[in-house]
Amino acid sequence: MPNLPYTHLMSNTLAERIYAAVRLIPRGKVASYSQVAALMGNRNLRRYVGNALHKNPSNAATPCHRVVNAKGYCSGSFAFGGGDAQRKKLEAEGISFAGDHVDMSIHAITEDDFEQMRAELEKLEKTG
Repeated sequence: MPNLPYTHLMSNTLAERIYAAVRLIPRGKVASYSQVAALMGNRNLRRYVGNALHKNPSNAATPCHRVVNAKGYCSGSFAFGGGDAQRKKLEAEGISFAGDHVDMSIHAITEDDFEQMRAELEKLEKTG
């Protein structure tokens, strides 16, 4: 397969699936870009996940602020006001920080959360 930009490899359907997955991240928890990509079936799609979240049409409907990098750092280019805005939204949900990153030992989704999210996505796709 040629090296095409992600936008040529993926359809809007994948973006919608990403938004659906992000809506399933429990309040008070965060997921990494790779975890969201894994829910799509390919951890290597983490950059596509970031791109889709940057273009998120509605932060009110899709809480993209709950997605951070694997080490818990907020996005410096958070689509709705920069990293400080993302941090404020996370803190408002009770997420604590260890210095300048989310305390992932407390707030990262668990394996059980991940499996519940995967099952819910499968249900949504079947009823879709």
